[in-house]
Amino acid sequence: MSVAPDPAEIFDRAVTEGQRRLEQSLLELAATSFIAGFTIVFGIVALGVVDGLVEPQFGEAAHVAGALTFGIGMVFLVVGRTELFNENFFDPVAAATARDGSWLLLPLGRLWAVTLVFNLLGGFLFAVVFAVDGVLPPESAHALSGTAEGIVSRPARGIFASAIVGGALVSLLSFLLAAADSIGSRLALAYLVGFLLALGPFDHVVVTAIHVFFGFLFDAAIGSGALGETIVVSAAGNVVGGIGLVTFAHVAQARGADGRNRSDGDDYSSS
Repeated sequence: MSVAPDPAEIFDRAVTEGQRRLEQSLLELAATSFIAGFTIVFGIVALGVVDGLVEPQFGEAAHVAGALTFGIGMVFLVVGRTELFNENFFDPVAAATARDGSWLLLPLGRLWAVTLVFNLLGGFLFAVVFAVDGVLPPESAHALSGTAEGIVSRPARGIFASAIVGGALVSLLSFLLAAADSIGSRLALAYLVGFLLALGPFDHVVVTAIHVFFGFLFDAAIGSGALGETIVVSAAGNVVGGIGLVTFAHVAQARGADGRNRSDGDDYSSS
């Protein structure tokens, strides 16, 4: 039976992955972020299709059925090793804190800005393809429109609080992936996090923005500034939850464990 790695070992793995992500060329980063944007659309569309088909007969249970299918999109992201905003918080920050004399603020800002822009670009372009008449069942358009209207009808503080939870959940996935040794464990973790994210539903800026954009495409009753406000508020919430709660807490945990291990080693060597 394999033993779960301790926090310091997980941190070391995250540092290696974070360095890889920070060292990507602009072309590679833009491409992998664009791919992640249109890949997550598969999960959103699956949720909409299932929700639309199940709701007439089973009512509110359709939401649970849709959430069960959304996890597929997260699995695609993990297998494809693409770059999703918020999922790329823990590893790069671990790499930055491990670097003596520099917090790598410019590389981190570049990574997150490019990722968010190209996630949204890829997601919006692929949403336009799915919105072409005849691609999706009519029930799906109704379900996606209803989801979009529900998102923008909430007060900004509700979106922000939900995004804190969503940001914490997706950043937690990064930590758990660094702790997992088998591909089966990684796929299960990705699916479960995707399910929980959709079950809430909790806001992830890219997923939420694509939902709202689908609402525009399917003529939902959404104001012109709703999409921009949703992106700004949910991105801010993701940063608070993903970096402020999960990432810094796990970095502190790993640093504390590493310091304890060093102290134990010194104690043994002096005895």
